[in-house]
Amino acid sequence: MEFHDLYKIACETLRPRQISKNSSAGSVAAAILTDNGHVYTGVCIDTPCSMGFCAEHAAIAAMITAGESRILKVVAVTEGNMVVSPCGRCREFICQVHDDNDQCEVMLADDTIMTVRELIPHRWQ
Repeated sequence: MEFHDLYKIACETLRPRQISKNSSAGSVAAAILTDNGHVYTGVCIDTPCSMGFCAEHAAIAAMITAGESRILKVVAVTEGNMVVSPCGRCREFICQVHDDNDQCEVMLADDTIMTVRELIPHRWQ
């Protein structure tokens, strides 16, 4: 599967909405491809007091629930279908769910792909 396929899936997953008086969801969506060829998606949940989580975390949780942990590719998008880079917390989380995930490729723009290792070369071990 190519990045443009993952990008399209992430864009289709993106559905910003208010979920309660103080919380919203779906302003960022992520799609991840595993080494088994499966795609998992997730959206962010934004809540007061920093209790929400990122779209990448939601996609990873679905992947772990399904019994997988090795990520080959990840793309995240925000409103306007703009590609966004995983935050530092997500980058580290990706690495911690499988020892080889530092080689996971991340779409940063249409023509820019980097590995998580390149994004955090001196990460916590």
